[in-house]
Amino acid sequence: MTKASKIKSFDPNTPGDANAGMYGLPFTAEESDIVLVPVPWEVTTSYGGGTAQGPAAILDASFQVDLFHPEFADLWKRGIAMDEIPEALLKQSEALKKEAAQVIDVLVHGGTEAKKDRAAKALKLVNEESAVMEEWVEQRTGYWLDQEKMVGLVGGDHSTPLGFYRALAQRYEGFGILHLDAHLDLRNAYEGFSGSHASIMYNALAIPEVETIVSVGIRDFCEEEARVFAREEMRVRIHRSAELRREQYEGMTWQEQCDRIIGQLPEYVHISFDIDALDPSLCPNTGTPVPGGFAFEEATYLLSCLAASDRKIIGFDLVEVTPGPTGDWDANVGARLLWHLCGVMAKTQ
Repeated sequence: MTKASKIKSFDPNTPGDANAGMYGLPFTAEESDIVLVPVPWEVTTSYGGGTAQGPAAILDASFQVDLFHPEFADLWKRGIAMDEIPEALLKQSEALKKEAAQVIDVLVHGGTEAKKDRAAKALKLVNEESAVMEEWVEQRTGYWLDQEKMVGLVGGDHSTPLGFYRALAQRYEGFGILHLDAHLDLRNAYEGFSGSHASIMYNALAIPEVETIVSVGIRDFCEEEARVFAREEMRVRIHRSAELRREQYEGMTWQEQCDRIIGQLPEYVHISFDIDALDPSLCPNTGTPVPGGFAFEEATYLLSCLAASDRKIIGFDLVEVTPGPTGDWDANVGARLLWHLCGVMAKTQ
């Protein structure tokens, strides 16, 4: 059956078919305009855990999302499909997380020379294998980009999209990153891990084609990151949550703030959305929650404003969604945010 035939025969008003693809849609990745690359990886997370299960949890929760959206009424007809979840990568993540735990334990508690030696070997292994993961992501996202698909990445922790940024850099002379997060992620090899989830924007700055990073909703960062920001102030723009709220309390509207944020971005934009940019009540199981954050509609309003501007969204990543032990609330929020991300990307293309 052709894609046109599937669109004609598909009823978007019926309950999602759990045997179908993402959002209960009948399309294969090859038929879909939008392909989501799952990366179930969380090796260097040092506080909460479970984000490697995020892609599968979001896939399961996607069947509960109604396909009609007033802003993107015909989005489902474009086709949205999740690439096959790489089980080998998930198993590797689980094994390496145990290795990383040895490194973190020595950093926090110290230990004998033998224990430190084992931790040093574990650190070397984790860094080598993280580089392999990054290369896989670069190749896989690049494959779908070369098939002229719109591509989104679903993590996993925030280390996962670095290879995607490199793939985009091979295909665009320059682009910006709209970074929504509670954290700056500008640490250099946090805890010794070159591919740390807390180092993703520091590592992105090493890509010359990344012209600008605009970080929004920031509520937590360290002195080291402040120094990096000071050094890279021509490329990095920061909008702290506290400053945004203060301006609102003094009369500035969110629309005015969104216009300012978007005005700092170049023509081509990648969106990097860490779920902890949202208020923790919307993502209570995420690894490193911080008080404050966006309401769901605040975040989607900013994304919609971006899509309504003259920018082109060339990709996105949604990371750090962690399914909880007592329900699928985080995944439900993630699936709905993912739908909006797909919508704004499709709108600009």
